[in-house]
Amino acid sequence: MSWSNVVSTMYTIGEFAAFGRVSVRMLRHYDAIGLLTPAQIDERSGYRRYSNAQLQRLLQIVELRGFGVGLDRIAAALDDDDDRALYDTLAERRAELAASVADDSARLAQLERRLRILEGTEIMTDTVTYRPVDAVTVYATSVVAPGGGPENVGPVVGPTIARLDGALRAAGRPLGEPGVFWYEPIDDTDDLAVHVSYTAEDPARPGDGYDVVTLPAAPTMATLLHRGDMSGIGRSWAVLMERVVADGYRIVGDCREVYLEADGHEPGPDWVTELQVPVERVA
Repeated sequence: MSWSNVVSTMYTIGEFAAFGRVSVRMLRHYDAIGLLTPAQIDERSGYRRYSNAQLQRLLQIVELRGFGVGLDRIAAALDDDDDRALYDTLAERRAELAASVADDSARLAQLERRLRILEGTEIMTDTVTYRPVDAVTVYATSVVAPGGGPENVGPVVGPTIARLDGALRAAGRPLGEPGVFWYEPIDDTDDLAVHVSYTAEDPARPGDGYDVVTLPAAPTMATLLHRGDMSGIGRSWAVLMERVVADGYRIVGDCREVYLEADGHEPGPDWVTELQVPVERVA
């Protein structure tokens, strides 16, 4: 079949799939979800035929899928009469890919460092110290995260801090530094209770929208300084836990993060966070 004949005819589903370099099964799926409906469907045979005018839409779908854009977002972009919708979809996907590359680069750097430590070509310089920690009274609020790890905790922390800030300002209470977070697993679930707090003045004063909580003293607290944003804090926690076990201790309380140097609420490279976990010697 010559190209001059192709452009003037309807295409069978097989021909159309070949032009778009997709499978017939995928075209049927696009039809089922309303993303790309055939121009004609024979009532008796059920044969699908596509028009030449639909080829551009198919090629756009294929391109966007190649960029990793979801089908719902593709439909919204292509069905919008505003040409800006397609641009905005591509720009959003670019931002997502850039963030993913940054995360993967940080993860790769951590992995390579771990390999060097195992190979003996780099010495672990993270210093874990054991010391007593006094009780501290804080103004706190809490939220439940759907699990541990930055991917679960990160999204709920910002709104919780904003809620606590608002409550303390409304009550005329200071946002005392250092801020302290602590974490409690919820029994029989994957959920994690995340507590956000500021150091309270003396005497602490109750108010609406926050709790006055005294975090208990710890005769022996294992601590490690994490420097930078939260992207590598999981590895810092792992280092601390590994050392606690290797040094003959067991964990006897909730983990804390004490933000010793933290400018604003957006974690940055200059942040210094002390990771704390109460421990005792294994008998």
